[in-house]
Amino acid sequence: MNDVVPALLMLLARHRRREAELVALFDTASELAGQRDPDAVLKSIVHRARMLLGADLSYLSLNDPVVGDTYMRVTDGSISPLFQRVRLGMGEGLGGVVATGARHYATADYFADKRFNHTGPIDAAVRDEGLVAIVGVPLTLENRVIGVLYAADRAAREFTPDEVALLSSLADHAAIAIDTTNLLEETRRAHETIQAHNEAMQRAEDAHDRLTDLVLRGASVPEVASAVAEVLGGAVAVHDAEGVELTDTGIPARAVTASRAVLRDGIWVCAVLAGPELLGSIALSGRPSLDGADRRLFERASVVTALLLMLGRSVVEAENKVRGELITDLLAGRDGPGLVARGRRWGVDLTAPHTVLAIDGPAAAVTRVARARGGLAGVSGSYGVLVLPGDVDVAELAKTVGTAGAAGPVSGPAALTAAWDEAVRCLRALVALGRSGEGATMADLGFVGLLLGDRGDLDGYITATLGPVLEYDARRGTELVATLRAYFACGSNLTRTKDELHVHVNTVVQRLDRIATLLGEEWQSPARALEVQLALELHRVKG
Repeated sequence: MNDVVPALLMLLARHRRREAELVALFDTASELAGQRDPDAVLKSIVHRARMLLGADLSYLSLNDPVVGDTYMRVTDGSISPLFQRVRLGMGEGLGGVVATGARHYATADYFADKRFNHTGPIDAAVRDEGLVAIVGVPLTLENRVIGVLYAADRAAREFTPDEVALLSSLADHAAIAIDTTNLLEETRRAHETIQAHNEAMQRAEDAHDRLTDLVLRGASVPEVASAVAEVLGGAVAVHDAEGVELTDTGIPARAVTASRAVLRDGIWVCAVLAGPELLGSIALSGRPSLDGADRRLFERASVVTALLLMLGRSVVEAENKVRGELITDLLAGRDGPGLVARGRRWGVDLTAPHTVLAIDGPAAAVTRVARARGGLAGVSGSYGVLVLPGDVDVAELAKTVGTAGAAGPVSGPAALTAAWDEAVRCLRALVALGRSGEGATMADLGFVGLLLGDRGDLDGYITATLGPVLEYDARRGTELVATLRAYFACGSNLTRTKDELHVHVNTVVQRLDRIATLLGEEWQSPARALEVQLALELHRVKG
């Protein structure tokens, strides 16, 4: 009888402990089902393991497949920062055996146990925590170990099979919690991906509608570029086939022939194509990366730009044809009043002063200048034609259009026709003089212009060549002009000149120095000397 009572008490205690374990497992399962915070579930499982096993410490480690080791995830009862940060290589320490062997492992005396591989860092962490007895069970998912759940004491202890089974049950719950976390994370990522895709699709649809509306409303290339820049969050530039920017961003042109977006020096570039023909390029800055819908939108913008450029080309070609016909009739001197009326329909008043230019250069550049300055452009023979309002800095304009001969400004169809003939002669003279690439009028060509021009301005030529000397004589009563005549008449010989003038040779030298000051040191060069002599002769003839 005396032996029965203790046995019954032990059995009753065991049943009560088992009941407590089952309740704990049930609570854990319920908590797992209702808990949205997986970290809280893991902490709860580790805490229950410590309480149910009456251990000094419990902890959970997870495998890191990227690094290839095991790291501490949750601890309960730990007092050592070193232990809380420890990492175990696969196969190292007690936990490494559990992680690689997929079975539980228990030791009553960690440091005396030689069945597993001891390492310095792991032993130091265990010693710092003061642990002696440790048991670990694997966390498995689909026959794959993902971590280890531990219970430990700071004194020697044998862990019973029931305790190991309980710890294993809690480990199963922990594995479920981790699996649930993974599923939730995958679901969240999938949801975010779907949401991002939907947003991108909606954004692309809105952008497409906006671009379509701009095209249908006849928007310009800069307006489309501005809309694309707003959608993509960067700066957008469009260049034509010659690399001239059609927008106003300052982004330099980059050579590209691909219809797909490519990154060049930090700038995304896509060719603007009409079939195999390269119309230009579109560039995007301020976007280090360009993926998915944004990239497709940028490439679609190149297609829309190509459409606008083709439409613009058609309009320009039609306009150029009409303007070209107007230029042809104007240069041929046909139907003066009719020409004036036709010009006004295109916003050009031929009765106002205009400069006429003959161009030996790119036709596209001539057309651009005419459109920019409100003039007319065309072709006559092998030369380009420009009729621009007002006076023109032809030397500066030549930097854009090529060699240019100019005449005017003149008013009226008849005068413009005559000015064209003079501009052609001026252009040919520039080429003959080896001055290709320059721009000039007949007046700029000196005596050559005087000889070639129909409307030679003798007084203007004399003043342009001898003006400072004539003015000096008139103001001071000197005889510099007479000295010049005598000097050239005597073959530039000082002795003969002083005899001709009946003055001392030093007087001749002083007068020539004064002339050099007035006309420039180059006045005796062959070309300048010829112009000066011609001006002297014209001055003499005119009295």
